[in-house]
Amino acid sequence: MQELWGRKVLEQELNDSSKIAKKYQTFPTMQELNENEIQCLRCGQIHLKAIVQLVNHSYYCPECIQLGRVDTGQQFYHLAEPKPVKRNVHFSWEGKLTIGQQQVSDQLLTTVKNAESRMIWAVTGAGKTEMLFKTIHHALEAGFRVGIASPRVDVCLELLPRIQAVFPDEPLIILHGKMAETYRYTKLLICTTHQLLRFYQAFDVLIIDEVDAFPFVDNSLLQYGVKQAIKEHGSLIYLTATPTKELNKKTEQNELQTSILPARYHRRVLPVPKIKWCHRWHEKIKKGHCPKELVAKIHKLVDKNDVLIFCPSISLMEQLKGTVEKKILETSLACVHSQDPERLDKVLKMRNKEYRILLTSTILERGVTFDGVSVIVLGANHPVFTMSALVQIAGRVDRRQKYTAGEVWFLHDGCTNAMKGAIKQIKKMNTLGKARGLIDEL
Repeated sequence: MQELWGRKVLEQELNDSSKIAKKYQTFPTMQELNENEIQCLRCGQIHLKAIVQLVNHSYYCPECIQLGRVDTGQQFYHLAEPKPVKRNVHFSWEGKLTIGQQQVSDQLLTTVKNAESRMIWAVTGAGKTEMLFKTIHHALEAGFRVGIASPRVDVCLELLPRIQAVFPDEPLIILHGKMAETYRYTKLLICTTHQLLRFYQAFDVLIIDEVDAFPFVDNSLLQYGVKQAIKEHGSLIYLTATPTKELNKKTEQNELQTSILPARYHRRVLPVPKIKWCHRWHEKIKKGHCPKELVAKIHKLVDKNDVLIFCPSISLMEQLKGTVEKKILETSLACVHSQDPERLDKVLKMRNKEYRILLTSTILERGVTFDGVSVIVLGANHPVFTMSALVQIAGRVDRRQKYTAGEVWFLHDGCTNAMKGAIKQIKKMNTLGKARGLIDEL
């Protein structure tokens, strides 16, 4: 029964439980650690029995309940992943990697051939996906199962057509919480990191994109899922533009191989954010006013490019929209956030130049590319704008081959360590890129 290969699922999660193979394995859903604690074996979280006990005296896990309730009255079903069988896989990509990209691609291929793990630290817009193609092709031809996971659905949806175009004859499925498609076995799949909790020793190669992003970062539940999903001698690949302290520490202690790509394919420096004092920006917006510094900056930037304005909260953004419309007349604009039912449509309209200004929450900090934009971070000193978030936001600018003179501005009323750290990291990458001959001066 292929549906169970490499999976660890409850009976009700199967497409047709009446066809369960006779040779399936079963695993308990939870294990008692002592008289007071019990551990969920789907997500690894430990609970006090007194808190998670049901009226029938069984226990359940509240942490991974969004995947369906798991309790001690159930069991997991599993079939081992079959042994790899070599085959031919159609590879349809005629692009050419830069020198820097090729170096990373070669290192990654060697890592997988040696069944090792690696972090790819590449600046935003460096072409991380393209650097994966050769390794994915090798893995598929070796008969390996390959998984590409991201914390965010948006990133998965963007990856799907790009991966499918390179491997046009390869069955491919995308798994996420709102998927309409029924699960089926494939050697290549894309999924959100939450979906990894339904796999067990499935992947020979597991790629985690945006490893520093919410909700994966510092999430023991999702990291447990990764460890469960990969084979004992599989290769785990981390992709990031802003590595976590934990991953950097592993690199420094030689526990994790790391490839660094400090430059984009177009060989230009990364735009370095500029800072601008914006006195009491929060209070002014709350009172229905638009900070004059913001208005001036929008007028200047919109002459050359479209403008993305990142706001620290949805409520503040919605208040700001009306005041900006009054100040920036005859300019099409909209606002978008994670709960917006028209979110995908608005992003598409921004790409198609139907909007000149888009106010957004941090939902667009990564995984999306717009042609010809400048960026303003309003209230860059707000706690929601971490160092990694600010680096990612700055990375929305100048991602295409054609240069558009896009700018990045941090508007604030108190410079934070996150702001300073983001600017320092971007400058560091520019310096490293120049030193390695990967950047040309404009």
